[in-house]
Amino acid sequence: MEISTYLPFLILLLLGLSFVGNSLEQINGGLFPDGFLFGTASSSYQFEGAILEDGKSLSNWDIFSHKPGNIKSGENGDIADDQYHLYMDDIELMHSLGVNSYRFSISWARILPEVVLDPSEFCQTEGINLQFSDGNSTTGIQPFVTLNHYDIPQVLEDRYGSWQSSQMQEEFVYFAEICFRELGDRVKLWATFNEPNVVAKYGYLMGTYPPGRCSAPFGNCSDGNSEIEPFVAAHNIILSHAKAVYNYRKHYQSKQGGHIGIAVHAVMYEPLKEEEADQKAAERALAFFVAWFLDPFFHGDYPSEMRRILGHRLPIFSSEESKKLKHGLDFIGVNHYTVLYAKDCMYSPCDSGGHLIEGFVQSTGERDGVPIGERTSIPTFFIVPNGMEKMIKYLVTRYNNTTMFVTENGFAQLDQPGDSGSELLNDFKRVEYHKSYLASLQRAIREGADVRGYFVWSLLDNFEWRYGFTRRFGLYYVDYRTLMRTPKFSATWYKEFLANYSITNEEAIKWNSSK
Repeated sequence: MEISTYLPFLILLLLGLSFVGNSLEQINGGLFPDGFLFGTASSSYQFEGAILEDGKSLSNWDIFSHKPGNIKSGENGDIADDQYHLYMDDIELMHSLGVNSYRFSISWARILPEVVLDPSEFCQTEGINLQFSDGNSTTGIQPFVTLNHYDIPQVLEDRYGSWQSSQMQEEFVYFAEICFRELGDRVKLWATFNEPNVVAKYGYLMGTYPPGRCSAPFGNCSDGNSEIEPFVAAHNIILSHAKAVYNYRKHYQSKQGGHIGIAVHAVMYEPLKEEEADQKAAERALAFFVAWFLDPFFHGDYPSEMRRILGHRLPIFSSEESKKLKHGLDFIGVNHYTVLYAKDCMYSPCDSGGHLIEGFVQSTGERDGVPIGERTSIPTFFIVPNGMEKMIKYLVTRYNNTTMFVTENGFAQLDQPGDSGSELLNDFKRVEYHKSYLASLQRAIREGADVRGYFVWSLLDNFEWRYGFTRRFGLYYVDYRTLMRTPKFSATWYKEFLANYSITNEEAIKWNSSK
């Protein structure tokens, strides 16, 4: 088997990030801690395109997005932003902004198009490491790499039913091993998974993401069991993370000097009414969605709130697995966008939702017809800036102030047919959004939260999963016919914001090991 040409692409990307840093202006840092990372974020399927180029195999999202009805706009990510070919242009955009970090993910289907588990069959292309000959002597836009951001090789979905099989653990560890080995002398920040709680919920509970499995009353899928499968999938993802982290720490971390964590979708929940039942419902909602994927790495088991309610539906970790799970991350990635209300359905049954497997909680964005915050173009995303501070404080308290990065935060515009584009370019609402959320984050940091970075979702408008190209999060407007990138007002604002701060490049990539 010949190695995919994707690794040289990644190396050139990393090399590009390094080289533009030679002239990167300093980011002034008075209001945020020394070494703070200000960056932008992306993911492979949403940005790269080049669906079958250079030996890449099909991913689950390649297949899913081509099935009629799965994507609201009928679109797909075959081309997306074509970053696979235009990555140097995008690096220059980041350089012009003045960011000191870029978060991106790696396409599993490009690294291992045929998914071979025998390391002896993995042949390294000649000269692949020569491009790293300068080691870390240059510093610039620091790569922050996510190993898996939703997309997996379709062959694994066909073979195992995706995350329903424990065999996926070994497949993921093998994939991660290749990335650590080939890229680890450049990459110092690794996230194993992006939003695994979203994968479990929408892939196996609601059936609206691949593999599209669910059962009534949560969805109308041809196959699936919503009361069991989300928890099996979660279990295999959690153990995949733990095994990959164990391997990284055993073989790579000390010599490469990197750090590894996981990024979760972190919705903050508030009680619908100031009553004890709803207050406890909000606590359960946080446990069932956020702590579900974090408690095992601190306590070796799922949240007690989940154990109490789910009983036998929740898988069991062996004593050996529990030991491996504890201390299974160096940092928490926080993808925070919104706050929702939580209504108790345990003592007073709800009209809809609030099932046992949801913790007897019904979530809503309204109270007495009034939204919790200003609405956005995504129905469950509301603008509630103090939710950032509250979410960070929740994680500080529950996980003993473990290091955090805000790995995603952003505002979506609706792209409607016939729009002139001027409103999309003059995105004043996005600027106000980021200002208010950064102020909220700053308050949490002032009160002692160990947060070390903030990544805008996203650098470019891109393929937004079920919404296709109808939602735009980017600092740069993308004309999907020509692929031309045009800075929005928010790009100008972010550049000016960063120019008023000053952390040296060296400070921006070092890890404060004093904790």
